[in-house]
Amino acid sequence: MEKQVLESSEERTFQYQDSLPSLPVPPLDESLRKYLDAVKPFLNQEEYQRTKEIVKNFENGIGKELHQKLLERAKTRRNWLEDWWLNVAYLDLRISTQIHCNIGGPGPYIEHCWPSKEGTQIERACVNIWHTLKYWDLLRAEKVAIERSRDAVLDMNQFRKLFCTCKIPGVTRDSISSYFKTETEGECPSHLIVLCRGRVFAFDAIHEGNMVTPPEIFRQLAYVQKRCHSEPDGPGVAALTSGERTKWAELREYLIDLDPKNLTHLEKIQQSLFVICLDDSSPCATPENYTEATRLGLVGDPTARWGDKSYNCIYFSNGICSAFCDHSPFDAMALITMLAYIEKKLVENEGKWKGSDKVRDIPWPEELVFTVDQKMINEIGRTKELYYKKVSDLQLVSYAFMSFGKALIRTKKLHPDTFVQLALQLAYYKCHGRPGCCYETATTRRFYHGRTETIRSCTVEAVEWCKSMLDPSDGTYQRLQLMHKAFTKHNNMRKECENGKGFDRHLLGLQLIAQEQGLPVPELFVDNAFTASGGGGNFVLSTSLTGYTRFNHGYGFFYAIRDDRIVANCSSWKSCPETDAEVLCRTVFQCFEDMLQLTVAAQL
Repeated sequence: MEKQVLESSEERTFQYQDSLPSLPVPPLDESLRKYLDAVKPFLNQEEYQRTKEIVKNFENGIGKELHQKLLERAKTRRNWLEDWWLNVAYLDLRISTQIHCNIGGPGPYIEHCWPSKEGTQIERACVNIWHTLKYWDLLRAEKVAIERSRDAVLDMNQFRKLFCTCKIPGVTRDSISSYFKTETEGECPSHLIVLCRGRVFAFDAIHEGNMVTPPEIFRQLAYVQKRCHSEPDGPGVAALTSGERTKWAELREYLIDLDPKNLTHLEKIQQSLFVICLDDSSPCATPENYTEATRLGLVGDPTARWGDKSYNCIYFSNGICSAFCDHSPFDAMALITMLAYIEKKLVENEGKWKGSDKVRDIPWPEELVFTVDQKMINEIGRTKELYYKKVSDLQLVSYAFMSFGKALIRTKKLHPDTFVQLALQLAYYKCHGRPGCCYETATTRRFYHGRTETIRSCTVEAVEWCKSMLDPSDGTYQRLQLMHKAFTKHNNMRKECENGKGFDRHLLGLQLIAQEQGLPVPELFVDNAFTASGGGGNFVLSTSLTGYTRFNHGYGFFYAIRDDRIVANCSSWKSCPETDAEVLCRTVFQCFEDMLQLTVAAQL
């Protein structure tokens, strides 16, 4: 009996899923009030009055009706937004999601156990893969710790999609297939896919009931590497995942029609645990400058990654590792949690394998040879050409600001994330002479299957402070007061968003209800204020505390705040004459210094 009690007191990863609260629908008047507040920085007095009128008409007219319908929808679903968000934000997109949406970035291993070194590709890969497999094992056994925010339990559903998950292209809408199962749910696929020089191989991570060890993984990867380096390159079918979605869906059908074996291969890739990418390039990277490693990780060789797979681990020939993931099944935090676990294990073991060197006689990797014809070869070539053309337009910098990090910011009693967001507002204002509408993600994982809400960082308070910082006649005390006001505003918005009281997803819901009912688009959504302030995804700054490349004009700005530094990735399109990622990033770093100076000067 004693044991029984003990067992059940240990939390299981997914045990609270069913007791999480449903995603709420905020009151209509609240959301509209917040929306009006958010559009203010972008309108003159006359425009603002007009928008106020439009909002009032919406609230008393069609808006009321749509809100009622949304409440009806929320009665029958634990998360009224889930399917809609998945479709609108990800699965309905027809542009290359690999270029515009995927998330990823290099691991920080070069800073401790694995400085870049030629010839270490597979010896490091096998250790990294082994730790990743251990994490999969923990997840299957439901031993991954439940995440919490203060005391609230967070939804863990996204962790189910880290492994054995893949997006499948569709003609008008993609879909997601996930084959992961916990031990209590049953069998789960356990094979890995290796991509190298346009070829595809598969091998199992379990042999006779036991997981393969690093020496065994080394043997498998060495076999693949040797074959790929001594024989002609493969057709590079993986490159098709980088194309426009409808085109990829049609080519996938064509591939299946060519030979039913091709479908078997595609399914094998879809079901695999994750994809191992052996990439021939050697990006240079230092702890201060990750630019090249970040760039090649996100937009490198399209034949050496499967863009639709929920997790690709890329190993470069100089031993640098990078993660690359389809964004639709999860947000960056699930990935970060897993990668933090792997990094901790690597550091504990100095990046080495300290177990047995014994290698069992396991089956060699099997090559998945796709049947292709001349048309297919031409299409792969064309997809690669379009891909390289698009990514050559991408300007991306990844620098570490080394003067200080969250440890020092916290001593000033300031929230580190808000600190970065306000520095970004100031930098944008300095570079462009106007406020920049900005999207920051907040998590809504306190709710069942919650994902994100938008924090609109460009507030009236932030703009007032930016103006004061650039006005030579304003004194330190005034600037500091305005900065604290902007901080308070941002911190309050973050709390509201995390507690289901944001307004962007609510407005999206009302828009989609109107669409589903075949009603004309309400004036609110075609008003210039809606677009100018970022509505409909028109943000000129898309930001997040971690890092991915989702932007079309303007900037992507993603950052990690560590104890002693702030690592920032900034991206823009070269073809956009107004934006320069390098300049913005350097200006943000200058603003960090200015803000710190402000707090120091105030104490004197």
